[in-house]
Amino acid sequence: MGKHRKPSATVRPVRQALFAGALTAGAATTAAIPAVAAPVDTPFGTIEVPDEIAGAIQSIQPPAAPGAPAPFAAPQIAAPPIETIAQRAVDAAMAQVGKPYVYGANGPNAFDCSGLMQFAYQQAGLSIPRTSYDQARAGSPVSLSSLQPGDVVSFYNGGHSAMYIGNGMVVHASTSGVPVKTAPLSSMPADGAVRF
Repeated sequence: MGKHRKPSATVRPVRQALFAGALTAGAATTAAIPAVAAPVDTPFGTIEVPDEIAGAIQSIQPPAAPGAPAPFAAPQIAAPPIETIAQRAVDAAMAQVGKPYVYGANGPNAFDCSGLMQFAYQQAGLSIPRTSYDQARAGSPVSLSSLQPGDVVSFYNGGHSAMYIGNGMVVHASTSGVPVKTAPLSSMPADGAVRF
């Protein structure tokens, strides 16, 4: 291994001065360059990058294959509609259309008016009173102009009940000899409604 000499005390300050002068000279000759940025669209949004890089980024994005989806496209998944107790009750009542009317029956093979309401709500997971008079006094009162599907409408001073299904229609078990059916709300004298 070769011998190394320790620089003398006079050489070291000279080297330091030369190095400092070189740094100062370089700083003086290098002018500040203003940063220029260009917007670049990416799958993650628009970002700003220096112009000289922007061109390179645009050129390296692979072209999409014919008929292929856009790169990084998130799949579109529709959320299933939220099914309410009222909607499940409407569906249960509508599934009984055509079954016979029998006074005092509450399903599953035959129904009277309030029995159909009780059965439908029971299928939806909610217990409601058995008679049309008790149904008219239960739940939250609703004006006839604010009806929503699933609301129980009272007719003939509480003597008959039906379920509003939307579009001005109700489903009900009306009378002996007539099966469960749909009818216009206006086909009977309604005197109130409740929402469960």
